[in-house]
Amino acid sequence: MGLISSPSVEDSHYYTHKIFLFSNYILLGAATSCIFLTLSLRLIPSICGFLLILLHSTTIAAAVSGCTAASCGRNRWYAAHMVATVITAIFQGSVSVLIFTNTANFLGSLKSYVREEDAAVILKLGGGLCAVIFCLDWVVLVLAFFLKYYAYVEGGDCRGGGVAVKRSGKVQSDENPKDWPWPFQV
Repeated sequence: MGLISSPSVEDSHYYTHKIFLFSNYILLGAATSCIFLTLSLRLIPSICGFLLILLHSTTIAAAVSGCTAASCGRNRWYAAHMVATVITAIFQGSVSVLIFTNTANFLGSLKSYVREEDAAVILKLGGGLCAVIFCLDWVVLVLAFFLKYYAYVEGGDCRGGGVAVKRSGKVQSDENPKDWPWPFQV
């Protein structure tokens, strides 16, 4: 999972691959920071606190599967990464909007033991990180799509069952339309 490139990465897509890995590493750090902010609110007894920690753990799992998909290039890891990233992006955006629009109500449902003023600041910090994670998730999705598309077009994705696109300048086939059955002749 390091920043060492795999031999399957083409030189032309080297920087796209590096930006993809770097974005996943930023996601790992932001989700971990959100977990620590959530734990600093002392939310363990509440269900909402558990669900927030579960959401950030899923974000971490999506980023790890993205790094794995980038290094090994298998379709299974790519599919797991795309599904987990889409789900976490949707929920991270929802949580961010909820935190910023209804801070007092959201804080009341969390049943935190921290003073209300301090908890509101901590919660808004977490909401800001959720907004950053939301944006980074969509950047990672676009980069993952481009990397998979480049691999497919260049023919490096044939082992996953896909058919590589052949590049040829030929427009017509060698078949003669006169040999076709009557309804298909033009």
